[in-house]
Amino acid sequence: MSTLTLAARDSSTMVRRQLKRLIRYPSMTVQLIVTPVILLLLFVYVFGGTLGAGIGGDRDAYVNYVVPGILLMAATMAATGTAVMVATDMTEGIIARFRTMRISRASVLTGHVVASVIQQLLGMAVVVGAALAIGFRPNASPVEWLAAAGLLTLFVVAITWLSVALGLKSPTPEAASNAPMPLVFLPFLGSGFVPTDSMPTVLRWFAEYQPFTPIMQTVRGLLLGTPIGNNAAIAIAWSAGIGVVSYLWAKRTYNKA
Repeated sequence: MSTLTLAARDSSTMVRRQLKRLIRYPSMTVQLIVTPVILLLLFVYVFGGTLGAGIGGDRDAYVNYVVPGILLMAATMAATGTAVMVATDMTEGIIARFRTMRISRASVLTGHVVASVIQQLLGMAVVVGAALAIGFRPNASPVEWLAAAGLLTLFVVAITWLSVALGLKSPTPEAASNAPMPLVFLPFLGSGFVPTDSMPTVLRWFAEYQPFTPIMQTVRGLLLGTPIGNNAAIAIAWSAGIGVVSYLWAKRTYNKA
C-alpha cells in the first residue's frame, strides 16, 4: 500500500479509538453538550426580557440574537476536553508506545481532531435543536444553512487544532484543562450576547476586531438575514489563519516531544 493509504488507514483507526473513548467516558461529552444548553436557557429566560428590550425587541428576538454566540461557546468548551485528552496521551506513555509501532505519526493527532470535530458538531446540533424548541426562528434558505454549517465547521477545525497544540504544550492534564479557558469568554467580549456598540470605547474596539465577532455576525446574517458586510471574508480569514498556525504549532510540538 502507498504511504497515503497507510496514513489514511492509521488515521481511521485513531479516530475510532477516540470515539470509543468518548463513548466509554461520556461524562465530559455530556457536560460539554449540556452546559451550552443551560446557558442558552439562562440567558433567554432570565436575562432575555431585559437584553431583548436593549436590542429593540423582546425575549423572542433575543433568542434569535444569542444563538450564534452560544454555538461558538459550545465549540470552545469542547476544546477544553480535547486539550485534556491530548495531554493525557502525552503524559501517560501511550504516545511512546505508538512511536515504537509502524503507524503514521500524523494519525495520532488526526484521530484527536476528527473525533473532537464530530463531538463539537453534534453538540452544536443539540444547541440548535434546543433553540428551535424555545423559539429560535431562522429564515435561512437551504444554501444559507449549508454556508453557516460550513463556516462553523471551519471554525471548529481551527479551534480543535488550537486545543491540540495547547494540550501538547501542557505539562499535565490539569494544566491542559485551563489552557483553552480564555476562548470561552471571547463570545462575551464580542457580539455574542449584546451588540458591540453598547460597550465602552476600548472594549468596543476589542470586541469588533477580535476573531469571534465576524464569525458570529456572519452566522447571524446567514440564518436570520441581518447585514453581513465584509464579516464573511474576515471570518473565513480568521478561521483559516488560526487553523493553519495551530496545525503547524501542534505538528512541530508533537515532533519535538
